Amino acid sequence: MIQNSSNNNNLFIHYGSPLLWRGAGGEEKTKTKMKNIFSILKFTVLMVILFAVIYPLAIYGIAQFAPNNGKGETITVDGKVIGYQKIGQKFDKANYFWGRPSAVDYNAAGSAGSNNGPSNAEYLALVQKRIDTFLIVHPYLKKADIPSDLVTASGSGLDPNISPEGALIQVKRVAQVRKLPEDKVKALVESNINKPSLMGTSTVNVLELNVALDKLK
Repeated sequence: MIQNSSNNNNLFIHYGSPLLWRGAGGEEKTKTKMKNIFSILKFTVLMVILFAVIYPLAIYGIAQFAPNNGKGETITVDGKVIGYQKIGQKFDKANYFWGRPSAVDYNAAGSAGSNNGPSNAEYLALVQKRIDTFLIVHPYLKKADIPSDLVTASGSGLDPNISPEGALIQVKRVAQVRKLPEDKVKALVESNINKPSLMGTSTVNVLELNVALDKLK
C-alpha cells in the first residue's frame, strides 16, 4: 500500500483503487471510440462503393439486354429526333390532338405534379377552367363526355399518353380543321391504340398519333 500524509491524517490507497486505474480506463475508452470511428468509416466507404459504383454498373449491364439498350426510345421524322416515346409534349393547336394538362407545362427538367388534393378549392377551380376551355373548342361535347385525363394533370406532368376515349372525342375537331374525312381520322386513332401487355388500360401516345396525323393525306 501507499502512505500519504495530509493535515496530519493518513490516507491509504490500496492497489486496485479506482484512483489508480482511472488513467488506464480513459485510455481504453479512447481506443474503443477510435475503433468505432474506423468501423463507421469502413462501412461508409463500403456503402459508397456498393451504391455509387457496383449498383450503377450492374443496372447498366442489365440494361444492355433491354430493348434499345435501356436508352430512351426516340421518335424521329425525316431522320431528325423530335421527341421521346415516354416523355409527353405540349400540343394546344386546333389541328393536333391534345394531351393531358401539365402542372409544369411539360418542362422535362422540372417533372412534378400540382400537389393539390381533389378537394382543394384552387385545384377544383383550375379543373373547371380546363373543362370550360375544352367545351369552347369542342362545342359538340357535353361536360359528361370529357374523360378525366384530359382535364387533370398527371403526377409527373410529362405523361405522353391519353385514353382512347380522350383521343376519339377530339376526332371531329381535328378532322374539321384539317379538312379530312372524320372516319379517316377516327381510323388513325384506332390504329394507334396501344393495348396493355398484361395489366393496365389501353392508351394512345399523343406524339406518335400527331406524327402519324401529319402523314395522313
